Amino acid sequence: MPMPAGTFIWYDLMTGDTAAAEAFYKSVIGWDAKHFGGPMDYTLLSMAGHDVGGLMPLSAEVKAMGVPPCWTGYIGVPDVDAYTKRVVEAGGAVHREPSDIPGVGRFSVVADPYGATFIMMKGSSTEVPAPVAPNTAGHIGWHELHVSDSEGAFAFYHKLFGWTKTEAMEMGPMGTYQMFSTGGPTVGGMMNKMAEMPVSCWLYYFNVESIDAAIAKVTAGGGKLLTGPREVPGPAWIANCLDPQGAMFAMVAPKR
Repeated sequence: MPMPAGTFIWYDLMTGDTAAAEAFYKSVIGWDAKHFGGPMDYTLLSMAGHDVGGLMPLSAEVKAMGVPPCWTGYIGVPDVDAYTKRVVEAGGAVHREPSDIPGVGRFSVVADPYGATFIMMKGSSTEVPAPVAPNTAGHIGWHELHVSDSEGAFAFYHKLFGWTKTEAMEMGPMGTYQMFSTGGPTVGGMMNKMAEMPVSCWLYYFNVESIDAAIAKVTAGGGKLLTGPREVPGPAWIANCLDPQGAMFAMVAPKR
């Protein structure tokens, strides 16, 4: 299978305590963890033998920039340098210029015009694993963008990656929840962020089997439930949470 262009291919967590974060997510999501034998301090997270993402410590450089613990998504591109220039031309920003990770690939850290950060990457290998079935526990089930102008944000991602609109749901005073596709089935939604959310961001939903059981593990492990459980079309149940180090994440399940 060739490297996809404009699709989410990886996710990782930068955190202030990697050992505690590893234990927390192993309990809540059910991931396995192993140290990556590369040039940096990185732990691979997997489910049933399929790599899902990773975690690494917040560097001194990143801390100095005021970046809190956070999850970040990677979007595959055929040419990191060219796409990084396109981000700037479309009004976005570059937080880290294109760089190489030996044996892994080339990447850049960028933000859309509203401040939501993501990473673009071209892996060293031209092959990627076959996708797992939708809603598989331990994998990412939804991608949600919270920004000050969701319509403007969609225009940015459409121009950059060719993403397309799918269904839309009116949310009253909060505006329209616009769902989108990156080239196949619907994979996420975009919405105007709530006033209490201080910055624009991407929020990633991890598939779990039961939302109530997962929430119980979050709180038992020192995390915090922010909203939920709430039923959404699907049908499915969702919850937004903070891990013990303060990184925001969400969960989605087919049942309570």
